[in-house]
Amino acid sequence: MAKQMKVSRRLKLELEAGNAAMVEIGKMLGPTGINTRQLKLDYDAATAGQRGDIVPVVVTIFEDRSYALEYRTPPTAHLIRRILGLSKGSGRPGTESVAKISREQLREVALRKLPDLNTDDVEAAMRQVAGTARSMGVLIADE
Repeated sequence: MAKQMKVSRRLKLELEAGNAAMVEIGKMLGPTGINTRQLKLDYDAATAGQRGDIVPVVVTIFEDRSYALEYRTPPTAHLIRRILGLSKGSGRPGTESVAKISREQLREVALRKLPDLNTDDVEAAMRQVAGTARSMGVLIADE
């Protein structure tokens, strides 16, 4: 039986897909002693099809300085901004709104986020996405 490697550290990074900044990787992972250049190459290759998105990755570092990457879906706020063409949300959510999102757009974001959410019901996922949208100052079309 193969001996299982002991986990030394786990970190979550939010990097630009297909073009991760070496500075960010080095700042967070440099002290661990892993090969940050190889990690950047692995990350960029795996996320090249999602360029323009922020793709979080959980880096598990083992005692022998090897690592494993676990990719997540982009943050909900990033997906909402992207679908609505916004650069940022409202400075005063609840008081001023910056855009309006339709139910179809909510469903699209919810379906993309579903693997990382704590539900497998699309309606519940849409409610979670709607909550994020409201906190950004985005109005929901049917409300």
